[in-house]
Amino acid sequence: MKQKIINLLEKNVEGLNREEISALIEIPPKPELGDFAFPCFRLAKTMRKAPQMIAADIKEAIGDVDFLQEISVQGAYLNFFIKKEIFVKTMVEAASAENFGGSNVGEGKTICIDYSSPNVAKNFHVGHLRTTIIGNSLYKIYSKLGYDVKRINHLGDWGTQFGKLIVAYKAWGNEEAVKSDGVGELMKLYVKFHDEAKNNPALDDEARAWFVKMEQGDEEALKIWQWFKDISLIEYKRTYDLLGMDFDYYLGESFYRDKTDDIVDRLTKGNLLTESEGAKIVDLEAYDMAPCLILKNDGSSIYATRDLAAIFYRKETHNFVKCLYVTGQEQKLHFAQVFKVVELLGNEWAKDQLIHIPYGLVSLEGAKLSTRSGNIIYAEDILLEAISKVKEIISEKNPDLADKDETAKKIGVGAVLFNDLYNQRIKDVSFKWEKLLNFDGETGPYVQYTYARCSSILRKLENYDENAAIDYSLITDAESIDLLKEINRFPQVVVDASEKYEPSQIARFAVAVAQTFNKFYNANRINIEDENLKNARVALVKLTRNTIKDAMLLLGIDCPEQM
Repeated sequence: MKQKIINLLEKNVEGLNREEISALIEIPPKPELGDFAFPCFRLAKTMRKAPQMIAADIKEAIGDVDFLQEISVQGAYLNFFIKKEIFVKTMVEAASAENFGGSNVGEGKTICIDYSSPNVAKNFHVGHLRTTIIGNSLYKIYSKLGYDVKRINHLGDWGTQFGKLIVAYKAWGNEEAVKSDGVGELMKLYVKFHDEAKNNPALDDEARAWFVKMEQGDEEALKIWQWFKDISLIEYKRTYDLLGMDFDYYLGESFYRDKTDDIVDRLTKGNLLTESEGAKIVDLEAYDMAPCLILKNDGSSIYATRDLAAIFYRKETHNFVKCLYVTGQEQKLHFAQVFKVVELLGNEWAKDQLIHIPYGLVSLEGAKLSTRSGNIIYAEDILLEAISKVKEIISEKNPDLADKDETAKKIGVGAVLFNDLYNQRIKDVSFKWEKLLNFDGETGPYVQYTYARCSSILRKLENYDENAAIDYSLITDAESIDLLKEINRFPQVVVDASEKYEPSQIARFAVAVAQTFNKFYNANRINIEDENLKNARVALVKLTRNTIKDAMLLLGIDCPEQM
C-alpha cells in the first residue's frame, strides 16, 4: 500500500523524487489519523506556500482514488485512509509472498563478515559470545537480502605466545593431559610459563627462539603448533554446534604470514613507511591517530600487518562490496588505523567498504555461574546451564512434553541469543537468568511461546479447508488490522537492520509481532463453527507463525513446535 501512496504523490508533488517521498511518508501514531501520512513542511520553501495550503492542493490534485476511503488534511499533514477490505487483502497477499521480508537487492554482491575469532589455545569464554552472536545474525540478515555472505573466523593462531606454549609443554606438559583436558590444560601450561618466567627470564628468550623456528618453518615447532590448533578447534566447534552456527572459512592469522611481505612492499613503494626506534610504522598524526605499527624492531610482523594482508586477500578473492569486522569497541582505534592505511595506499573503496561493528560488554552480575578455573566463564557452560534451567522449567510445567531435550536446547540457547540481540549492540548486556528465561517478558522464550501457540492452534483445527478463499471483510476489526500492519513492517525492518548493522531491530520486531498477535488472539476465537470467519482468522495465525519463525531465524534462533 505504501508503494501505491508513493505512486500517487509522485504524480502530484513537484520537487521530490520517489526515494525522497518514500523517506517522508510516516505511519501515524493513532488509527484515527489514517494509515499513512505525508508531511508538507519540506515543500513550503520551494513552493512558497504554507504547508497546510500545500497539503490541501495535493489532496485536490489527487482527487478520488479507488483504494482510498478518504484523504484528509490535518495541519501540515496529508493523511491517507485506505479502504479496510482492500488494505487487509493487500497486506495478507504481501505477507504471504515467497521470501517475505527478503529481497534480491544483494544479488551478485558479496559481503565478508569477520567475527568470533577466538585466540587458539585459549578458552572460548563469555567475551567471545557477543561477536559470534551478532556476526551470525548479520550473516543471516544479509543473506535474506540476497547477498553472498562469506563467514570468516579469523583465528588468533599466530604470535610469540605459541613459542611460550611450546616451551611450557616441553618442560612441564603431558600429552595425555592435553588430550584429556584440551584447552583447559593448555591454559594451565601458559599460566605456568608466566609464573616461572618471573624468576627465570631465560624462558622468554627460549620462547622467542621457538617462535622464530615456527616462522622459519621448523617441522617440530609447526607440528606442535598445529596440534594445539586442532585441539582448540575441536572445542570451539563444540560451542558453535550448540549455537547452531558454522563458518565458510577458518582462516587465522597464520594463513597470512606469507603475505605480509607484500604489505611491506606496497607501503614502501607508497612512501608510507617510516622508522621509529628500529620499528617500521605508518605515521597517522595528520589524521589524529597514533602510528600504525607494521614491523617490530626485530623485523617481525604484528597483527595489524596480518589484518592488512587479510583485507587485500579478501578483496582480491571475493571482491566484496563490504567487509565487516565485529569486535569490541576497544578495538576501534586499531581498525581506524588499519582502514586508513588501506585508504592511503590509494584505495578509495576503503572509506565505504571496510566497516568496524563495535559492541558493548557483557555484565555477568547476578548470573551465578560456576567457573571451571579462576574467573574464566566458558561460553559452553553458559549455554549448557541455560539448557539445564529450561529442562527444570519444562519438568515442572509440562512434564509430558515430547522431545524435551531438543525443546530445552532451542529455548535455552535461544534465550541467551535473544538476550544479547534485543538491545542495541553498542550497549552492555546484563546476564540475569530470571530475566532472560522469563516466558512473559520481552524475551526469546516469550516469542517462542507465541510461535508454539500459533502451531497449537493450527494443529487443533477442525473442519478447516486450507484452500478456501478468504473473505477479507471479516478481518477488518482493529486487532486484525493492527496485527497485519505489524507483520507488514518486516521487509523494512530487515532493510533497517542491515543498514544500521543492528540485529536488535529484528528482535524488537519479533516481540512486537508476538504482543500484537496475543492481543488479537484474546479478542478473537479461532476454532469456531463459522467456517468463513475461521478461515479468515486462521490466515492471520499462519502469517504470524511464519513471520515469527523467519524473524527468529534471522537472529539464529529456532522455535519449537510445542512448549
